[in-house]
Amino acid sequence: MKTRALVAIAGLMLGGASPEPPAARYPAVRSGVPIRFPADHGAHPAFRTEWWYVTGWLDVPGRAPMGFQITFFRTRPGTAQNNPSRFAPRQILFAHAALSDPAQRRLVHDQRIARAGFGLADASTRDTNVRIGDWRMRRGRDGIFRADIPARGFTLNLTFRPTQPPILQGQAGYSRKGPQPAQASHYYSVPQLEVTGSVSRGGQRMPVTGRAWLDREWSSTLLDARAVGWDWLGINLDDGGALMAFRVRDAKGVSHWAGGSLRQADGRTIRFGPGDVVMTPIRRWRSPHTGASYPVEQMLAVRTPGGWRRFRIVPLMDDQELDSRAGGGPVYWEGAVRTAGGRGYLELTGYASALRM
Repeated sequence: MKTRALVAIAGLMLGGASPEPPAARYPAVRSGVPIRFPADHGAHPAFRTEWWYVTGWLDVPGRAPMGFQITFFRTRPGTAQNNPSRFAPRQILFAHAALSDPAQRRLVHDQRIARAGFGLADASTRDTNVRIGDWRMRRGRDGIFRADIPARGFTLNLTFRPTQPPILQGQAGYSRKGPQPAQASHYYSVPQLEVTGSVSRGGQRMPVTGRAWLDREWSSTLLDARAVGWDWLGINLDDGGALMAFRVRDAKGVSHWAGGSLRQADGRTIRFGPGDVVMTPIRRWRSPHTGASYPVEQMLAVRTPGGWRRFRIVPLMDDQELDSRAGGGPVYWEGAVRTAGGRGYLELTGYASALRM
């Protein structure tokens, strides 16, 4: 579950907050629809929204580790489907990139947006190959993902080699996000990606290695109207395991829905239902930029057949808030975190204000 760049797109994710014109017809996410590769690495243009989301930690010789995030989004607006004009925005692509560098003590980020076509942007339906101008992410025939992001203030040239098969989240890729069956996404993750490449900043090119996590989701409706935001966590464990957990919050901060998975070191996967995930704030950080208060340090408890397992989640640095209001988007916190025996990313939405259309 990933925060989107624009208020309009956040509204698309929340789903159903305002009526769509009759021209808009989106397929529902249904249980029992199989995930198929390589096609499901590619775009699903009939659905309302989807994303390719990569996060991870980068080890840099002679420097402290850094976190990074690259996300491409595709959305199908509901207002242009019957418009015969070639300029009608039938598909819109946008992207975020961010770098968490402790040397700067603050997140640096950039974004892109364009309608599909005219050589501006496109997303293949056959495999991962999504592009906005000179920003691009693709998957080669060798199965390796590659991203080239010449962002404002930094450049990411990274490759992501899978070391494990994908995790089909929820029930074989059908992931519930609320009490209604339609409040769901098709969702799979590829954890433990081996990262190589470079990061460039201020004219300096730095070779990097590391571990990353890829999330792929597509949906037409995600959240219940009572939801105001969510906490999401993906952790690559040092023993080769992978942990994902999320909770959807209501206006009182109570978990409205929750879920996730734990792939153990031996490859066996435990699925979590709403009663199996508890995320408890330990320490909050108040942003000096927006005044929002985020639970950047948390205790995560997940119920397994062997009993409850607990993970204390600690941020790489506190100031990993992303303010996209200048582009019409929301304010949220998304950053690199660590726990005993693993590193990953935490996303906190709806703390500056409830996500609304």
